[in-house]
Amino acid sequence: MRKLNRAAVPAPPCLGGYQHGTHNWADVSPEHRAEIRAQLETMQGKRCAYCEGDIEVLGQHIEHFRRKGDPAYRHLTFDWNNLYWSCGQNDSCGHFKDTGAGPYNVAHLIDPCLHDPDGFFVFRSDGTVSLRPGLSEQDEHRAKETLRVFSLDADRGRLRAMRKAAVSGYVADADEAANAGLSPEDIREYFADVLEYAKSFPFFTAIKHVLTES
Repeated sequence: MRKLNRAAVPAPPCLGGYQHGTHNWADVSPEHRAEIRAQLETMQGKRCAYCEGDIEVLGQHIEHFRRKGDPAYRHLTFDWNNLYWSCGQNDSCGHFKDTGAGPYNVAHLIDPCLHDPDGFFVFRSDGTVSLRPGLSEQDEHRAKETLRVFSLDADRGRLRAMRKAAVSGYVADADEAANAGLSPEDIREYFADVLEYAKSFPFFTAIKHVLTES
């Protein structure tokens, strides 16, 4: 999970043609769904908003952060701020949140357009995810709930293996930089070009953390 900038991407004009109480999500035409996905791709790239996996490999769906089936949030069905592009896997991310996570309070989750996940998580070279040290009690709860509700935690074999594979080519470089005794600032500068090149890759946050926080 990484920080996304929704303010830089205008809402798809087609959303203005649908109104809560008059329409439901099934009324959105294939052409308009494609328009929504295009804007989400502009914001996210071809990566899931939650696991950062490759949408073209893992499948995809337009995801409602606050569930459209929840009476408390049906009025947000066509709200641009409530939409993300999620992978199509059932054991994690949007589908798991809606069907497998059990009860949760959406206010206790990290919203990648409102919060910076970098402040909550550290991704490791073995594919696991740790909570960032020093979190407040409230933020620690939010981080744990986000991992649980989207099933992004270290025990998920598929995601852990995919993250480990994504960072495997960078581990030796990270070890070399660490053994050279470079400061954190020097390490970030040392890998600046590599990180810029890898910015659009699946699981980029894991790559970034392995290179700069190992």
